Order: sequence, then structure tokens, then C-alpha cells
Amino acid sequence: MIEKIMDGIKNMRGEERDGIAFIFMNRPEALNALNIETLEEIVTVMKRIENDDSVKGVILASEGRAFIAGADITEFKVFTATEGRKASQRGQSACDAIENLEKPVIAAVNGFALGGGCEVAMACDIRIASAKAVFGQPEVNLGLIPCFGGTQRLTRLVGAGIAKELIYTARQVKADEALRIGLVNKVVEPEELLASAEEMMRLILTKSSSAVACAKVAINKGAEMDMHNALELEKDMLSVAFTNKDAVEGTSAFVEKRPANFK
Repeated sequence: MIEKIMDGIKNMRGEERDGIAFIFMNRPEALNALNIETLEEIVTVMKRIENDDSVKGVILASEGRAFIAGADITEFKVFTATEGRKASQRGQSACDAIENLEKPVIAAVNGFALGGGCEVAMACDIRIASAKAVFGQPEVNLGLIPCFGGTQRLTRLVGAGIAKELIYTARQVKADEALRIGLVNKVVEPEELLASAEEMMRLILTKSSSAVACAKVAINKGAEMDMHNALELEKDMLSVAFTNKDAVEGTSAFVEKRPANFK
């Protein structure tokens, strides 16, 4: 239940619609900047969603004119090197909690997705952007580097050359360019953003949830491996898929020329 998932959460709000949890970043007065409390809340919410069988998928969106404008720099300016490393760990833990969720996660990005905001979006499985979305990793302007996973996830999404350009120059990219370079999957008008994200999630949820979860592990973990070990992982995850009743239903439906009824 969404009430239990959001219990005690201050910086996000949630809605649930037929198995989809809509999680909205909700610090509009701060352009949804990620302070320490918000990062910890992301981890809490993702853990609760993982353990809630009523939730089949997640759409991560925002209130106000920014998706997430970045980390809360008012906290960073007093950090020592040791404290900075701890801050990086908090941000990475939040993004890892999103990425490692066994359920599909779609980011619905409107407005600014800068710094930590871009990193949160990249931790999601799929990114749908409004035509008004703007992405960037501006950390070098502060004498810092992306530290919530941006140096790694951006490289995996767009390639090392483009990632280095965007990080070294701190250049911001609009939605159309983000689509062209592979940073987002789709661009829609702002008023269509949530409906488009929900439409894609509804399509995903018609498929085998166990197979989608296995595919997610194979893709995410395989990206960290050499080809040989990644292919071994693919075989392992196929074996896991075969142990689930969805494999019986799916293959039977194909042979019997009928739609599969995954539950």
C-alpha cells in the first residue's frame, strides 16, 4: 500500500494506480535538490517498494518546474574530503537502490535534471523526457566531479567520448539532443509526460514480471563484466526464468496460439 511506502517520508509524495507507484520528488521550493534527508528517503522508499507485492512498477517524477536540480550544494560547501566521500556514498546508495530494484522504474523528467538529478534519472531503467527537460553534469563548475554514479552511468549510456565532453565542459543538453545521444528513450510534450510514462509501464506490466526482473539483472550486472562472464550470467538468469511458472504459461500460450496470462 502506498500509505505504508510513504509513511514518514517528507520530501517525496506517492500515488498508486493499479500496481504502479508514482513517486514525486516534492521539494519544489528548492527545485527538488537532493539533501541528505532526501537521499536517505529514496533508499527507504525503494526498499519498501521492493517488499510490497502490490507494486509492480515505479514511475519517478517531480513536483514543480524541475525534476531534480542537483545535490543540495549548501551542504557541500562545508564538507571536508572525508565528508565529501560520505556524501558521495549516500548519493550512490540512493541511485543504486533505484537501479537494483527488481521492478521496472521509469523516470518522467520535466525541467532541470542536473548533477544528482541527472544521476537519479540515469539510475532508472527508462527515461522519458518532456520537451522542456534539460540534462547536465555541471560539477566541474564547482571544482568537483559527478559523484552519485554519473561518471560511470553516463559513460555506459552515451559512450566515453560524449560523457567526457559533457562532464569536462559542464554543457547542458536539451531533450532533443538527449534523445539523439541516447541519454533518454523518448521525448514528449510536457502535458503528455506522465501519461506517456504510464502507457509504457502498462505495456511492460503485460509481460512476465519475473522475466523482466531476470532481464534487468542480466543487463545491469552484465554491463560490469567482460563478455564471457556476462554471457554466463545471461545463461544463469535464463535458468532462473525457467524455474518460474511464467515460463510455462508463456511457452504454452505461444504453442496454443493464445495471449499469455501472466499473474
